[in-house]
Amino acid sequence: MLHEIKVSLADRSYPLFIGSNHLSSLGSELKKINFPPNIAIISNPTVDVLYGQAVFDSLVSSGYHPVRFNVADGEEYKSLPTLELIYNFLLENHFDRGCGLIALGGGVVGDMAGFAAATFLRGIPYVQIPTTLLSQVDSSVGGKTAVNHPLGKNLIGAFYQPELVLIDIDVLKTLDPREVSAGLAEVVKYGVIHDADFFKWMEDNVDKLTGRDPEALIYAIKKSCQIKSDIVAVDEREGSIRAFLNFGHTFGHAIENLSGYGQWKHGEAVAAGMVVAAKISVKQGLCSQEHVDRIRSLLQSLGLPTDPPEFSLDEYIVSMQRDKKVKQGHLTLVLNRGIGEVVLHKVDDIASVFSSIL
Repeated sequence: MLHEIKVSLADRSYPLFIGSNHLSSLGSELKKINFPPNIAIISNPTVDVLYGQAVFDSLVSSGYHPVRFNVADGEEYKSLPTLELIYNFLLENHFDRGCGLIALGGGVVGDMAGFAAATFLRGIPYVQIPTTLLSQVDSSVGGKTAVNHPLGKNLIGAFYQPELVLIDIDVLKTLDPREVSAGLAEVVKYGVIHDADFFKWMEDNVDKLTGRDPEALIYAIKKSCQIKSDIVAVDEREGSIRAFLNFGHTFGHAIENLSGYGQWKHGEAVAAGMVVAAKISVKQGLCSQEHVDRIRSLLQSLGLPTDPPEFSLDEYIVSMQRDKKVKQGHLTLVLNRGIGEVVLHKVDDIASVFSSIL
């Protein structure tokens, strides 16, 4: 069964399809939206070996003319030099404004292919086929595209919506357990920021989620994507409530930056960041220690770290001051009010807020 969620953005609205064993339907779905005939499939060697041919064959059978290009695998390659390799490939293959891209991979591939689509010839259409749980519930939805800079994560990017997102849970069968856990961190985030009942459902279904039960995965992905698409429909460019999706991310990005990209997976860093944010929420009188304990316990049961690496307070502060959410010297944190609701909290003195937590 194919489930459909719509991201409602006026003339830039697009569907998310969620199901199992439906990569072969890609070509026919692209025909329905009049996707351009010449397509570059951007992937990495690992994913391309597993699923590249199935995507390629589906496109050819529907009359498309695909070519394939692989970028190196890993967060450390989500960079401007890698982006230039994509541009070179497109130019060498005579791509023009009547062409399109497909991002076949996890968040690194999705972000880079999306940013390439946003900027090549000032914009060509693209499609997301996320192959990790993290990218299925987060980065493939909402149109955030970016590459990293040595001084910070996702500092160079653009808002650019895909034409379609195709989520096939069968691709999760080949994921390393650590990757599954990293994706579940973002699923937990949706429960904390928006839906206490969903959070409780996760507490009751840990074994099914870690065991990759198909029904549980589809439910969790659908619920996560629906929450995110509803938020994006209201606030596409993070002027207000879309910032709620950053719960745990400010500190999480600092962990990734200080550790060296790729050492901590994004979901792992966000897990530790959520616990830090929840501890700050207790200090601010927004939640109780019981809520912190529930968040920590659920994350740990899903195989995630909840304690940050031991960098100095000064190192964390310097990294957080480079965060995209810093405006005129003020850092805006997302803090949980219990479980199921969050608020934005402006911080003037970062050191004073974090010194009692770290």
